Amino acid sequence: MWIIGVIIVLVAIIIMLILFNIKIHKEVNNYKNINQKINGLNVLQDFMTTVGDSMSVEEKIKRINEILIQEYDIKYSTIVEFNGTEYVIRASNVEEKHWDNLRSLHNEDIFRDSITTATPKYITVDQENERLPYQKSEFGRAKAAMFFPLYIENVYIGYWIIESGIPHAFDDIDTTILEVVKDNILSVFRIVNYQNIVESLTRDDYYSALKSGEYLFNEGRKIIDKYTTSTICMMKITNIEKINKEFNRETGNQAIMDMCDTIKDNLASEYIFVRYMGPKFVIAFSGAEVDGVTRFVLDMKNQVENLEIQMVEDEKKDKNKTEKRFAKIKLNIALTTYYKGTAIEKILKKQEEYLDNAPDTENDVNNI
Repeated sequence: MWIIGVIIVLVAIIIMLILFNIKIHKEVNNYKNINQKINGLNVLQDFMTTVGDSMSVEEKIKRINEILIQEYDIKYSTIVEFNGTEYVIRASNVEEKHWDNLRSLHNEDIFRDSITTATPKYITVDQENERLPYQKSEFGRAKAAMFFPLYIENVYIGYWIIESGIPHAFDDIDTTILEVVKDNILSVFRIVNYQNIVESLTRDDYYSALKSGEYLFNEGRKIIDKYTTSTICMMKITNIEKINKEFNRETGNQAIMDMCDTIKDNLASEYIFVRYMGPKFVIAFSGAEVDGVTRFVLDMKNQVENLEIQMVEDEKKDKNKTEKRFAKIKLNIALTTYYKGTAIEKILKKQEEYLDNAPDTENDVNNI
């Protein structure tokens, strides 16, 4: 009888151990899920930080790919964009000699259905001596891959592929996490595509030989954001229409050229001077406080307003005229403090609204 008792006790102990192991397994899984969620939030935060940083579109996408590789311990990650005419590698840590193959995956039968149906595709080999179907000359590099077609509002824009050198490497990976990562990549593409459009709009103004206002939102901002605070100065030629009317448009254009030459000659190299729009111009005094630039702006204003712009004569119409006429520029100016990382476009909009709504007779330097 005592043997039966011992057996019952042992069975009870075994059952308790099994239940305990099940409980521990659940707690470990819960911990993993919580840890994955925390990691996902951290990655998302890194994404958003990258998007808001003052780097180029190309640099942002490459940085995002680096984050994916580091945070999710991915061997290879490649982001390919279809720009409407061709496939372009936007970011990859694969050797460049394999890029022709990676930018041609849309031609592979194994991925065509994935692109058509907008569903991920997982492929792997079973043996080390096997190769993935899309691999040509890179026999030993990847043994497992996950392919994600990328769509923005039902418009196909390319794909993201992750690879591993280990067979069945992604068998147990949480695909929901990867879907979240894919969605984050798409969110970044939406934002950087807008930035890409803005960058492409930047141009040189013909008359002033200055960059257009869009420059401030890209290359210019990189310079400004090296400092915690800067001063944004927007100036408006309040009488440009009067000059055009009383003299002629050529004289108005000459007034713009003379004003810009005068300002550029006295402006430090780290300051950014652009033609914002029409008669409005902007100087970004990088790293300077409003109080520190006010005197300089006043002196600059006086210099510009003391210029005598000789009327540009029409040689055919006015060849017999001997009297010379001169135009004078009038400026109204708004100064505002810009803080690194904040919305510079809102500051510019506020300054523009102030100058556009000010009386035509206002001729001052205003801190707003």
